[in-house]
Amino acid sequence: MKKKLLSLILLFTSITAYSQQIAKGFVYNDLNNNGRKERSEAGIPNVAVSNGTDVVLTDAKGVYAVPVIEGNTLFVIKPSGYKTAVDKDYIPQFYYHYKPEGSPPTMTYKGVSPTGKLPESIDFALYKYNEPENFTAIVFGDPQPYSLEDLDYFTRKIVDDVKKTERTLFGISLGDIVGDNLDLQPVYKERMRRLQLPWYNVMGNHDMNYDAPDDELSDETFERNFGSANYAFNYGNAHFIILDNILYPDPRDNKGYWGGYRLDQLLFLENNLKHVPKDKLIILSQHIHMKDEAGYRTGDRQRIFDLLRDFDNVLIMSAHTHLQDQIEYTIEQGWQGKKPLHEYNVGTTSGDWYSGKMDGAGLPDATMRDGTPQGYVFLNINGNNYDVDYKVAGKENDYQMNIFSPKVVPYKGRNTSQIVVNFFMGSKNDLVEYRIDNGPWLKMRYTETNDPSYMEKLIEWDFTDKLLPGRRPSNAVNSTHLWSGSLKLDLPPGEHTIEVKATDRYGKQHFGRRKYTILE
Repeated sequence: MKKKLLSLILLFTSITAYSQQIAKGFVYNDLNNNGRKERSEAGIPNVAVSNGTDVVLTDAKGVYAVPVIEGNTLFVIKPSGYKTAVDKDYIPQFYYHYKPEGSPPTMTYKGVSPTGKLPESIDFALYKYNEPENFTAIVFGDPQPYSLEDLDYFTRKIVDDVKKTERTLFGISLGDIVGDNLDLQPVYKERMRRLQLPWYNVMGNHDMNYDAPDDELSDETFERNFGSANYAFNYGNAHFIILDNILYPDPRDNKGYWGGYRLDQLLFLENNLKHVPKDKLIILSQHIHMKDEAGYRTGDRQRIFDLLRDFDNVLIMSAHTHLQDQIEYTIEQGWQGKKPLHEYNVGTTSGDWYSGKMDGAGLPDATMRDGTPQGYVFLNINGNNYDVDYKVAGKENDYQMNIFSPKVVPYKGRNTSQIVVNFFMGSKNDLVEYRIDNGPWLKMRYTETNDPSYMEKLIEWDFTDKLLPGRRPSNAVNSTHLWSGSLKLDLPPGEHTIEVKATDRYGKQHFGRRKYTILE
């Protein structure tokens, strides 16, 4: 394995040396905000700049020099305390494509226009400001519209639902920006403009140029619309890394795709982390979750683990599954860090691909197959620590669980029905308790099965004698955030209250209520 890796490195080095040039320029504080370096504007030292593989630091005058070959995208790694410019769609402008001939003209969807010869100086403007160490980022999983109608659902149910605060600095979309129709990417950007937040985007498997002959060309349209598919930036004491973790075509059979990385991406991550202090919070955002070993190149996952193991605080965010899952990696999976590695597989803004019944406003229910409602995430950063809040679209912030139970049960009768709680952000190590009518708190049993509330939705579609508007939801899968408890039937006849208390991995408590009736 080591010999094979060495051969690949030598091959990559020889190809690079054959056609490389040296890109030079300044990273500077743009005092007059005009995007051009003036003589009076000082360069910024010790700022990282990358060609997608190498990572170099600017000198005392803000000057950098880095090798570049045709097809590279150069980018500055935004340091804490500075902003980058954004375009009219609030896409951060931290990159420069070096594609003298542009993207291949034979591709179905348009890529990067020809950039011409390498400029004498490629300068990156930054804007100094008082950046807080405690802030919030908004995280979207898989918007994935396949049509303008889907984009309207996304805009009305998700984008228009977002409420910013003074803490909100930026947002991230975790891939599958669109559903294969790459002409929808500019429309997505226009809709996202409403949020007026710098917005970083991850490439997903439905954002690829499927007619690309190799993986390096599969992101040409993504690059046109969003910049580099692999990059990094800093806010406060947090270091954010964005990686395209989709290998296309699948190198095993030259069909479909596989979770993993090219060599240049792994080298970028390695070279980048050399300049990141070990006490920083590391947040790696990518599209495909690493839990499924059958869908992920095992050696690549292990390489990620090895590169991150010396950092005490690490969060990996992914999407792709259209479920919500809290994943922990330990020594059994090859993780060697001081504490388990947390991967948060984020619920999606498209939910179950905009399926389900339509509400009074003409918007689909879109509950996911594990019973998680359609929604998005607030990632809260406090120094070098984090916590996460899930926001269900169209609901109040405190709606964090769904409680299923029978509506009516017999007094002192026999009933095998259960109270089933879907705690959307939960995982098996969380404490979920319940009580009835202010009785003692009882611990609920963690279980992995189908959510009965979701099954109820499917039954409605399958037993209706009239066509329902919308599209039948996908079949249910086991949820990783369900708990169950027994009903009390020996209480006096009448209405009774079930109260549930869930304590999440961050120590925050969440509450829910439901009523049921005991009849003689």
